[in-house]
Amino acid sequence: MTAQEVRLCGLLLREHFGEVVEKVGRHLIRSGAQNLRTLLHETGISIDLVKKSLCVLVQHGVCVFSSGRKGPGSPTEYRTSCDRILRILRYPRYIYTAKTLYGDTGELIIEELLQRGDMTMSSTVKTVADRLTQNMEEGRSMDYSEVSSAFSKLVETHFLQRCPPMAAAATKNGAASATPATPATPGTPSFPDCYRVPHVTLIGKGKRRLSNEDGEDQRSAKRAKIDSETHGDEGIYWQVNFERFHLHFRDQAIISAVANKLDQTSSEIVRTMLRMSEVTTSPTATCTKPLSANEIFRSLPSSYNIARPILDQYLTLLVDDPMEFVGKAGESGGGMYVVNLHRALANLARATLESVVQERFGSRSARIFRLLLRKRHLEQKQVEDFAMIPAKEAKDMLYTLLSQNLVQLQEIPKTPDYAPSRTFYLYTVNQLPTARMLLQNCYKTVANLIERRLFESKESKRLLEKSQRIEAILASLQASGAEPEQLTEVEEMITAPEKQQLESLRLHINKLDSAENQVDETIFLLESYINSTVTS
Repeated sequence: MTAQEVRLCGLLLREHFGEVVEKVGRHLIRSGAQNLRTLLHETGISIDLVKKSLCVLVQHGVCVFSSGRKGPGSPTEYRTSCDRILRILRYPRYIYTAKTLYGDTGELIIEELLQRGDMTMSSTVKTVADRLTQNMEEGRSMDYSEVSSAFSKLVETHFLQRCPPMAAAATKNGAASATPATPATPGTPSFPDCYRVPHVTLIGKGKRRLSNEDGEDQRSAKRAKIDSETHGDEGIYWQVNFERFHLHFRDQAIISAVANKLDQTSSEIVRTMLRMSEVTTSPTATCTKPLSANEIFRSLPSSYNIARPILDQYLTLLVDDPMEFVGKAGESGGGMYVVNLHRALANLARATLESVVQERFGSRSARIFRLLLRKRHLEQKQVEDFAMIPAKEAKDMLYTLLSQNLVQLQEIPKTPDYAPSRTFYLYTVNQLPTARMLLQNCYKTVANLIERRLFESKESKRLLEKSQRIEAILASLQASGAEPEQLTEVEEMITAPEKQQLESLRLHINKLDSAENQVDETIFLLESYINSTVTS
């Protein structure tokens, strides 16, 4: 891990879980596996707060624990990694994807599980049904069976998976959050029933939240009764399968790239091939399993009405395309075709690098960068000739790219004395190290964006709190059927300059949030390429 990763992880932990959890998490990142006694000694935090912090980290799958390295009977050791914490940055994208695929119900299911780490199916269904009912018209409510159906679909497509069975031992007396078990490795079933949905006896509809006057008393009186109910899934906890979401993001990036490079029909053919290979292809494979043209033809959506000869022409076009998203693996069954996952990610990462160079240094520098990527090694004179740029400008651009570590210089001596007059100086681009360097810059950018957003919120803290109080008062008055004059009077408690300042602040924070999500898309693409290169 690098200093930029540690800094970003600390900011994410502080924003989502508070400063104490941040201090414990950051210490575990820097120090590696540690037992409770060492953590207490080195962090200087009280034992109660350290235990609670570890519970929070383990509950959210950020921290794992195992028996000590000194053998049986040695103290339990806790460890975490930057990869697990950096997933928090992608939470909005997970939620948005669930909304796109499964509507509002899927969105709220994923949101609840991300907020709480892990939950039983029955409690998730109840919570989501209540939240959906709250936003419905008076007299309407969400049925538990509809939410259960959406939950089952998420499990069937592996977006949700069970927590390991040892978590069940920690659920007695409601102590699940105190000693949760080590989370399963995402993307691979860690036990046979990883994706088996239990039979839940849950009948009824979502309930609306009670008004503030008598809500708390009634809720606390009913809590014991609700907690004592059994639905047949006690001890079976579910968590979000991040790896499955990442595979979906990767496939969408490839489909989008094909659509931009060729056309919509080509992207639909690639989408069909990826969908057919979801179950049979390993998450770390460099390409999908071979599919025959006959199988692809049968699986294409009927709405496209693509004739078989047209499909063959499209497949030939995809195979011949320089980007090499699709490759040919044989001639049986009308031709066997694969999607080159590793090559596709490499080309997407390459396009990202070219885009960064163009934005920072201009189109001519980008031309030189693309030329070096294609030709691998060139002397300065060859760069000038191939790029058709005057010698002085080409020299300045090369040295600028060299100073930013985007281009490397390789010396090849003719004689052992390395005399400059008898040495070839070749410029080259090493895509993998350059992608790693850009990834670190992206981590730094996101950390700066988060710090800026936190600073903006802190500067206007009193105004934001005032706005929230007034919104709560307005909601309470509207629920109790207050007169319009009363509502207007409360709204006027915020002056016109304050409203303008609030609007400006919200606009600024929305821009920062949007920038975070956009940078995270680049981070995901570069991480996927680097991981693919390492595994291949």
